Amino acid sequence: MPESTNPSAETPYLELLWRMLSKNRWLISSVAVCVIAAVTFYTLGQVKVYQATATIQIDPSPASPLGRDVPAIVAMGDAFWNNQEYYATQYKIIASRGVASDVVRALGLNRDGAYLAGRPATEHIEANVSVEAAAAIVLSRLRVEPIKESRLVTLTMQDSDPARARKVLAALVDAYLTRNVDEAVSSNTSAGEWLHGQLAKLKGELEASEIALHNYKTDKQILSVSLDEQSNMLREEMTRLNQALTDVRTQREHVLSRSRELQKVDPTDPVALPASELLSNVLLSQFRSNYQEAKVQRAAIEELGKGPNHPEAKAAESRVAETREVLINEVRNVQGALKNDLEAITREGDGLSALFEAAKRRAMDLNLLEIEYHRLERTKANNEKLYGVVLERSKESDLASMMRFNNVHVIEEPLENRSPIKPRVPLNLALGAVAGIFFGLIAAIGKEQLDRSIKTVEEVEREFALPFLGTLPFASRSEVKEGSAKDVAAGLASPELLVHDHPNSPLAEAARGIRTNLIFMSPDRPYRCLLVTSAGPGDGKTTVASSIAVAMSQAAQRVLLMDCDLRRPRLHRLYDRLNDVGVTSVTMDLSMLDRVSLGTKIPQLDLLPAGPMVPNPAEFFHSAAFAALLTTLKGRYDRIVIDSPPASIVSDGAILSTQVDGTVFVVRASKTLRETARKAIRSLRDVSGQIVGVVLNAFDFKRSGYGGYYYYRYSSYRPDAERKATLQTPPE
Repeated sequence: MPESTNPSAETPYLELLWRMLSKNRWLISSVAVCVIAAVTFYTLGQVKVYQATATIQIDPSPASPLGRDVPAIVAMGDAFWNNQEYYATQYKIIASRGVASDVVRALGLNRDGAYLAGRPATEHIEANVSVEAAAAIVLSRLRVEPIKESRLVTLTMQDSDPARARKVLAALVDAYLTRNVDEAVSSNTSAGEWLHGQLAKLKGELEASEIALHNYKTDKQILSVSLDEQSNMLREEMTRLNQALTDVRTQREHVLSRSRELQKVDPTDPVALPASELLSNVLLSQFRSNYQEAKVQRAAIEELGKGPNHPEAKAAESRVAETREVLINEVRNVQGALKNDLEAITREGDGLSALFEAAKRRAMDLNLLEIEYHRLERTKANNEKLYGVVLERSKESDLASMMRFNNVHVIEEPLENRSPIKPRVPLNLALGAVAGIFFGLIAAIGKEQLDRSIKTVEEVEREFALPFLGTLPFASRSEVKEGSAKDVAAGLASPELLVHDHPNSPLAEAARGIRTNLIFMSPDRPYRCLLVTSAGPGDGKTTVASSIAVAMSQAAQRVLLMDCDLRRPRLHRLYDRLNDVGVTSVTMDLSMLDRVSLGTKIPQLDLLPAGPMVPNPAEFFHSAAFAALLTTLKGRYDRIVIDSPPASIVSDGAILSTQVDGTVFVVRASKTLRETARKAIRSLRDVSGQIVGVVLNAFDFKRSGYGGYYYYRYSSYRPDAERKATLQTPPE
């Protein structure tokens, strides 16, 4: 593929964006200017608005003339969140319809047409609307803005008249203060009336509870001693009885234990007696000692060998029996005494148990009496306490109703401000400028998105996948008029001849670049016969065909330029020739080529006009006679350049593409649509026409961002005098 005239193979996104902005700079500027002008006219046409400001302080804890020990009847705030809710409520009250209605009635704003219409007070406008409608207008111009981390609130009122704004805001502050005091007084009065009504009711309930308690004490014969004291006495009695009963039971167990031990004594040998009995009973201890002593004596006699019939042995045995009997009798006496003690102790325990049960029953009865008694006593105490609280609060409410203390204070009175806050001209103009640029960019982007035409080299390469031959720049009027004075005077100067008239122009340089690409694309089999076509009319195929032909003739080649656009021929007018003899006539008679003069003012370049019109150009180009004409012309010229009709409209171009060596497809920048170009290329490919490449025509390098590059490319090699003249000319 030949080298593109694009300075960068891959253009960065920002560069493409800059090109788009540069290309549409006039659109962006126009939209921006229109928006700024509209904003300016709108701003200057607005009525000036003034603002009055006042500052008030809201204290959730109002003054307490009776002292902090006497709280207010109607609480305003306590905890943090309660205070926040109270502040928010007050902000809503300030901006409420009720306060605004009070202001409207006080100032008669419902009949002030100038105020209702937002006009200065100097204008007299008749009006008579409802108070509610006027109040809504007042609220629409009011702003309530609390100051952070403080109890201060800023109130602002906007109006077209500064004095009236101050007057309305002052009336609103007064209405809010009055309403706040009236609400507090009304609340205290209502609370006092309710407390007085409750006081009479509570007094009757207290008296009834006192009488009920007295009757109960009388019916139950409850002494003046309190039930708690009676309960304590009974509890102490039960404690003593319980202790005595425990002692008796302990004593009984002790006696029973002694009796059981004595029953274990052996009557035949009552030596083993309990030690406790021996210690407590002297006789029993003595009788036991006597018995043991008699037994010792008997044993001593037996050891002397004296038999049982010996008088001493008999006396000893008799003494043992006598002391044993005395000891046994004493043991029996002790057992009898213990039995009697046990019976007495048992009777004493039974008596104590009966007394304890009786005391318990009295305690249970006292508990039942105490429950009802305490219930009646609680009722009396509650009624007495409630009655005291209500009585105290009713007295306080009477005092509070006579006081008109306000917890809202005016810190800064409304002042008249002569400086308008609206319209804010600098800000509006700045926003208008930003909006203008924004909408200008939107318009440019929208235009680019809606524009389906081919605009850049990158789009040509991306859309068609064909070799890119080069770009012919857009020729301005000043460049066209740089042709010969004779042609300008005759009205013949045109961009099609600019390559010849001004060989150092950018268009001439671009045409020579296309010529070079065509020559080196196929050096072994050069394209001797080239067809130049486009998608639609006005794409510049005639300009491209003429420019290529002139550029090739400047390379010392014999070139023939043929006008095969039989439907709208133009080349004869460009070269100041008649169209009486041309392609159609010489096709019928090849000998006319020798009799007709084809030369032009451009050396090495001949022109064969279209000639007289034929009824069916497509059939004409498909004829053998036309093919013979091309064969003859190829033998006489080095290069043949054919101008043809648009390929997407008629089939002439497609037919001609099958009879030439190659076809050059022309795309006009910012005009040729992608769909139309693809359709034309498809029609050429359908007949197997060989498309050499694409030429981008009428490309505006300045608008597309290549101005500096092409200025360097085309001006650096001009003659010194011409470059100096160009440098002295200020850029557009």
